[in-house]
Amino acid sequence: MTMEFARRYRSRSHIPAEPGKPYFIEKGMGDRAHLFTDLVTVYAGGEQTENAFNFFTVEGPKGDIIPAHLHSDTYEVFYITDGAVRLFVEDLEGEQYEKVLTTGDFGFVPKNCPHAYRIERHHSRVVGVAAGPGGTFERFFENLGAPTEELGLPREPYVPEPHKFGTVPQQYDVRFLPDHQWRTES
Repeated sequence: MTMEFARRYRSRSHIPAEPGKPYFIEKGMGDRAHLFTDLVTVYAGGEQTENAFNFFTVEGPKGDIIPAHLHSDTYEVFYITDGAVRLFVEDLEGEQYEKVLTTGDFGFVPKNCPHAYRIERHHSRVVGVAAGPGGTFERFFENLGAPTEELGLPREPYVPEPHKFGTVPQQYDVRFLPDHQWRTES
């Protein structure tokens, strides 16, 4: 049996709102949201960790590159548990890196470094952890995307309303870089 908690942005959650409470969540039962073709599941966030870090998964089909973006106050890690993901990163000196990460591989993105990724194989899953002095960004996914109770990928891609791109990212330390060019892109 797991407990459920109400949230201002969802009627049910398995994640307690206040820090300092141990809890357990069964596979896939975190706070879920659909964004584009992916399912994002949050297991721990700023509310539980006093803004120290978050922990989430992103799973999706083989698809398009996620738009280039950066986090000015947040470090992000990518750990691949299933499939393959191509990670693109540009360091602070402008050098670009591209690496296909497969099951068991790890990628680190420092704050202020433009990055993007593309799922290379169907049924791929990334475990993400983000931390930084400015807080955490896990609620970005459900505020830009669509909260869902479904356990699977969206039946149809969820594309946010254009006005959301102008407001939601800034609230969660996400800055999209629409003109960014990846010189390494395959």
